[in-house]
Amino acid sequence: MKNDSKEYIEVYGAREHNLKNINVKIPRNELVVITGLSGSGKSSLAFDTIFAEGQRRYIETFSAYARQFLGGLERPDVDKIEGLSPVIAIEQKTTNKNPRSTVGTVTELYDFLRLLYARVSDAYSMTTGKKLVSYTEDQILETIKENYKGEKIMLLAPVVRARKGHYHELFVQMAKKGYGQARIDGELQDIEYDLKLDRYKTHDIDIVIDRWIIGESASENRMEKSLRTAMEMGEGIIGIQKLGSTDIEYFSKNLMDAETGHSLALPEPNTFSFNSPKGSCPDCKGLGTIKKINTEYFIENPKLSISQGGLLPLEDIKSNKWVLSQIKNILEIFGLGLSTPLKDIPGEALDYIYNGCHKEFNKDLKYAGITKKIKISFDGLIPFMEEIIEERESYEAVLLERHFTTEETCPECKGTRLQPSSLSFKIDGKNIAEVNGLSLADLKEWLQDVKDKFSEKNKIIAHEILKEIETRLQFLLDVGLDYLSLSRSSKTLSGGESQRIRLATQIGSQLVNVLYILDEPSIGLHQRDNERLINSLKNLRDIGNSVLVVEHDKDMILEADEVLDIGPRAGKFGGEILWQGKPKDLLKADTITAQYINGDRKIEIPKERRKGNGKNILLKGATGNNLKNVTLDIPLGKLVVVTGISGSGKSSLINGTLYPILNKHFYRAVQEPLPYKKVEGLENIDKIVDVDQTPIGRTPRSNPATYTGMFTDIRNLFAELPESKIRGYKPGRFSFNVKGGRCETCQGGGLKVIEMNFLPDVYVHCETCNGKRFNRETLEVRYKGKSISDVLDMTIDEAVEFFQPIPKIYSRVKTLQDVGLGYITLGQQSTTLSGGEAQRIKLATELAKRQTGNTLYILDEPTTGLHFEDVKILMDAINQLVELGNSFIIIEHNMDVIKLADHIIDVGPEGGKHGGQIVAQGTPEEIVKSKKSLTGKFLKRELE
Repeated sequence: MKNDSKEYIEVYGAREHNLKNINVKIPRNELVVITGLSGSGKSSLAFDTIFAEGQRRYIETFSAYARQFLGGLERPDVDKIEGLSPVIAIEQKTTNKNPRSTVGTVTELYDFLRLLYARVSDAYSMTTGKKLVSYTEDQILETIKENYKGEKIMLLAPVVRARKGHYHELFVQMAKKGYGQARIDGELQDIEYDLKLDRYKTHDIDIVIDRWIIGESASENRMEKSLRTAMEMGEGIIGIQKLGSTDIEYFSKNLMDAETGHSLALPEPNTFSFNSPKGSCPDCKGLGTIKKINTEYFIENPKLSISQGGLLPLEDIKSNKWVLSQIKNILEIFGLGLSTPLKDIPGEALDYIYNGCHKEFNKDLKYAGITKKIKISFDGLIPFMEEIIEERESYEAVLLERHFTTEETCPECKGTRLQPSSLSFKIDGKNIAEVNGLSLADLKEWLQDVKDKFSEKNKIIAHEILKEIETRLQFLLDVGLDYLSLSRSSKTLSGGESQRIRLATQIGSQLVNVLYILDEPSIGLHQRDNERLINSLKNLRDIGNSVLVVEHDKDMILEADEVLDIGPRAGKFGGEILWQGKPKDLLKADTITAQYINGDRKIEIPKERRKGNGKNILLKGATGNNLKNVTLDIPLGKLVVVTGISGSGKSSLINGTLYPILNKHFYRAVQEPLPYKKVEGLENIDKIVDVDQTPIGRTPRSNPATYTGMFTDIRNLFAELPESKIRGYKPGRFSFNVKGGRCETCQGGGLKVIEMNFLPDVYVHCETCNGKRFNRETLEVRYKGKSISDVLDMTIDEAVEFFQPIPKIYSRVKTLQDVGLGYITLGQQSTTLSGGEAQRIKLATELAKRQTGNTLYILDEPTTGLHFEDVKILMDAINQLVELGNSFIIIEHNMDVIKLADHIIDVGPEGGKHGGQIVAQGTPEEIVKSKKSLTGKFLKRELE
């Protein structure tokens, strides 16, 4: 591939977002890294220019008919791009939130696994556990001729198996067809027109189809035809009975248990699919969890009575008076009423109310001297609520589900998502759910072992399928995902994991001549796994692809073939190519990136680690996911960093166990924590803030100004202006979400959504207001010469100067600037923010709030998408908060953050089932001395 005439992707005059009309030549078939400060225009170049143009050219190739649904995809603002090959972007957009989507279905490994099970598995009886067998028609004939030479036998078709009924119609029908005898409950009987059986007993009925004398030519000639008739009538099963004996031998085209005659249909791939009714567990419809009503949420304050609203579900079903009257009747038996405080109602009465009661009671009316009969037939509050939730007709159903249900593992399928019959197919003693639950590393071992256990015929069948599974599996292992299992739901994956799964799927497809654009693939990877990832990318390059990576990771930058450094600063002060060349020459360059790499600039290690306030939170016996009975001790008033290999259990420990416990304690949250024994020290903090990377708003209407709450203040400011007062404008006039001031064509969105049939929705500027969101009159009100729309278009840096005189707004804008977001605009749609930006906006919102100095912040990889310089800014903001006495728990792989920690908790030693223990804890200096800690090994280089 490497010849003198190197090929380039040439971009001329790129002006998208903040790019300053740049020209750039990117070599093809090489690994090129684009780096620079966050917001400097890396993504604008890679995604909004190169990828967008590639996408647009692809759509141009569609027929005019298909294009009419796509509308005109706008040409990115660039003069021309040459040498572009088909583009595939692998972004960090979080994966599928669909509860049915799993790692297996996303990577398509599960589809191959289903095929494997459908073709080469053995079935075992659900009752006796014996292996089931199936025959073809020819085999059945052969066997009969072998076993019954010279015998007189009857050919039977089983039509009823252990079912109740009198079966009169069946006999009439059979008699009409000319069948004379049937074996009913073991007895041979003639079929009469008036034959009726006992309707309430279970029966077995076999119709006698034919009588054969094996070896006699008259029988031999019609054997095949009779057999086929019997097969059709018995739905694939026939029985053979010797004349004069009572035993029947069954044969089946399907899989069957020779003793009991139980049969299973032959498996198809969709027998094992939990998304198809043929395979999914009928109870949870293939989700693995069911929503169960939890009575713990029914009563919050036991001092209240029912009429005061103490029984919460009744508040949601206000419209139903019948339930209330039933409850009143039940209470009356016990001599109580709707105004009795709930704590005084006996358990028996509550049981009747919740679970129903069908009885008659005699109650003495003591003043009248007579007894009153009370007849109660009430199904119970819980079944009643279940029915409402099932039907999903009204808003009440949504409320009930939200307030009173908890997700529990489905009791029928134990979370395997499949029918019992699908689980009776096994390969080497494991059913598909067990294989699906293995970690990928174990799956690989299992596939190796199982190869030699197939019969010769099955070996040939399985060979191709196994080859496919193994190659795909290897790619997943290469990008460091060996701790995931195929059954892992994809909504529980982190951004980095889902991106690497897509990367593995792409490498698996072995395309060539494609331009891959990746957005920070190293997120969420421990240093050790980083090397694997870089090798995967080089592998993509070596088979003949161009790989373009937007990345801040030092190792990745140094391993690249070519580096582009974009800057000099962020936002409108960026957008220029500062430097381009080989990584080894970068050390001599004069850019911020270069200074960090060659050590001129660095994030200083603090002189001494904080002592903390001496208090702590102690979590004992955490056993969720892969945690092995961990006891976690978190010192407060310090910057605590939790480290460890990807998949070692950091998230299970912090996000899965600790955070839900605290959340439940402070905010009555519904999410159940993973199992743990006990927790101590909750009284040492007074609130908890979890800053994660979920997007801050799902709609284009959400933006940093609305999210941080400063937009309210800005609108109030505009409403106070003299011009507004003359016109009588209220703050609502300046909202783009309510009628009045907004442009009605796009309803204040500034954009119109054009729905695509088979591609993501496309947003175009509204033609009436040109994306300004407001109508002309509203825009005539100006503050310091700027209309409300101009304010939304300001970058945070501009806004800091602009709002200097107004402290309330200034403080909020300033915190956004402090966390390094000076380059985004106030009105930038939340949907266009990167994960790291969304996380920093949340952090800034928290920073701007009044400090109690006793808050616990939990951050999950806050350095995502941050350049070295930005990491420094972020850590300064965090350190400020710790100085005020707050506590931080940060889950992080970035060495620059880890070396600043006051206390490190290293989870490991490996990922998946080989992890889940705390390997080392203490200050960074102590971690380095630990022999077992992998993090310590890498940290040592940083501290030297």
